[in-house]
Amino acid sequence: MEVWEGRVDSTRDADAMRWHQVVRRPEASSLPGIALLGFACDEGVRRNGGRIGAALGPPALRRALSNLPALGRVPLYDAGDVACESGNLEVAQQHFADCLAALLDAGHFPIGLGGGHEIGFASYLGLAQHRASRAGRLAIVNLDAHFDLRESATPNSGTPFLQAIEHAQRHGIELDYICLGVSESANTARLFRTAEATGTQYLLDRELSVANVDARTTQLAQWLEPAEAIYLSVCLDVLPPSIAGGVSAPSARGVDLEVIESLIAAVIGTGRVRLLDFAELSPPFDRDGTTARVAARLIHQTALAYSRSR
Repeated sequence: MEVWEGRVDSTRDADAMRWHQVVRRPEASSLPGIALLGFACDEGVRRNGGRIGAALGPPALRRALSNLPALGRVPLYDAGDVACESGNLEVAQQHFADCLAALLDAGHFPIGLGGGHEIGFASYLGLAQHRASRAGRLAIVNLDAHFDLRESATPNSGTPFLQAIEHAQRHGIELDYICLGVSESANTARLFRTAEATGTQYLLDRELSVANVDARTTQLAQWLEPAEAIYLSVCLDVLPPSIAGGVSAPSARGVDLEVIESLIAAVIGTGRVRLLDFAELSPPFDRDGTTARVAARLIHQTALAYSRSR
């Protein structure tokens, strides 16, 4: 909790408070609220041949969030971090999933703070555990320059959503996977074939613009109609490198922030999002903390939309 510090405009006026003044640890008796859960891990990035540094993402995101205006309507909690010890990614993912499922069971709206995109399989597992005794179709919406559908004997940051699809098939879970912002220059022909074979719905980065965002959000809403519960994942490398260069694998093009904001708002607006996470912030490469501030803005907007819907 020592990361949470910043400017104090008032200690009495709730309308003048900031995140660092209101965030608390969740307790068993805590009212349902928004709960942050960090995944301090970049073992998946290392296994995938990426540049290391994403394990430092969660505290950097908390610092970027500290001075933002408090939400006011719902409690804000920090459930701490799950770390990857001794390179044991699979254990860390299961631990994160257990913690996430417990937050969902307690009625909270979890926001995962990555960490590499290996958080994706951990988040999916947590939602699957929470819903183990329930029927209903799930959907994963991934805003990402990469499909993350790689076939590999060793799980890594490039495999999480193929792992989720395969887990769902083994356990009889109806699951749709949607990936928005895909870069043709960052995904092999094999990955496009895997996307087709798994029934993945996707839009390329060049198909997403301010001019057509209304049509694209309508298309997205149609894709999401069958889903009872939605998991939203935002890989920060979906953004242009000019504002999100501090990631594990910077995009050559990216999708404009205005479009990403509209897509996130459309998904949250369904009222069926049960959790979301933000992945791939790599502070050692984040000049002036720009990427962390952009991510904090997106987290704040999402949390604010959720709080206003309560």
